[in-house]
Amino acid sequence: MLRKQSMFVALKHPFPFVSARACPRPVARALQCLGLCLGLTLAGHAASAASLTVLMGDDIAASSEFVQQLRADQEPGSRFELVRLSPGGTEPPLSADSASTAAGTEAERAANAGVRTRSLRTADAGLTMAVGPAAARAAVERPGQEPLVLAMLSRLDYEALKAGSPALRRGDRRVGVLLRDPAMADQLALINAVLPQKHRIGVVATPESEPLVRELQRAAQGANPAWDVRVEYAPDARSLAAALRVVVPQSDALMVLPDLIGDNQAATLSVLRAGAGAGLPVFGASEGLVRSGGLAAAVSTPSQLAQQARLLGQKVASASASASTAAGGSNGAPLVEAATPATVRVNATVARGLGLRLPEERELTERLAAPR
Repeated sequence: MLRKQSMFVALKHPFPFVSARACPRPVARALQCLGLCLGLTLAGHAASAASLTVLMGDDIAASSEFVQQLRADQEPGSRFELVRLSPGGTEPPLSADSASTAAGTEAERAANAGVRTRSLRTADAGLTMAVGPAAARAAVERPGQEPLVLAMLSRLDYEALKAGSPALRRGDRRVGVLLRDPAMADQLALINAVLPQKHRIGVVATPESEPLVRELQRAAQGANPAWDVRVEYAPDARSLAAALRVVVPQSDALMVLPDLIGDNQAATLSVLRAGAGAGLPVFGASEGLVRSGGLAAAVSTPSQLAQQARLLGQKVASASASASTAAGGSNGAPLVEAATPATVRVNATVARGLGLRLPEERELTERLAAPR
């Protein structure tokens, strides 16, 4: 079953039409400039207030918080529809009561309080936002050319989706991708702010983590001064201890990647114990890591990601409109953004145990937000 809430409003053009021929040339030119500025303003408003369809493939707390923030930020006069996918990411069938529920009443529409159910295929044109991997898979395979934003994906989720979804590679529609984790350059910037005299980072990765390792190595080489990244691979859980024995003596700090190790509590705890035993700080990209004994992490909460996803949606919708009017109308490759690290979390107990005096979380957050 699908549930949605809708709002409709009629907008009247705020200015009457004025013919340039009836005006002197300077006045006409001024009117043309005014019209251009007004058009850009209204276009930007239209992009932000367009109809939004949200596909949700799970009920985990982070996804629910993300969707709640999207709904709270929806502009008056715009339409919001939440589509909950069935287990497996499939579209639920149209129910018998869909017609009567979808019809609703004018009072419900005005109050945005009616709950309606209908098939995903009948959704109006607008921006579609898929939340999580299951919803992203369903969204890219869904026919249509409306602009699409895929959110709450890890880098590895996106790489797997790109490899297994020909529809994403064809460029049939304009697609934006918001990764849930900050870029490696931002994570290195945090480590530099905490450990300014250290430049050796140790990482234990899995073979599937290669895209993350390459991003980390590029960011390390581009830093000033450059970082020395020591990487060991652990194909399975039994290999993790051996990989840590190699990488720990060669490192000033350890980083937990958002991969199969970072997503596994037991594996993450093994890295944290190895770091603690050697007196090395451990960094990552989640608050859970900091609570469990990591020193610091640059994170974006689901609510902050929802706000970034809305801005990305405006870019994608604008680019899609431009592509549709251009010759050929090619939508190009997906626009991929890493999460903006909106908050730094620090474990003060771990810092004291390592003998480190760190700046306040607010100061570290400001440092990451500063241009580099």
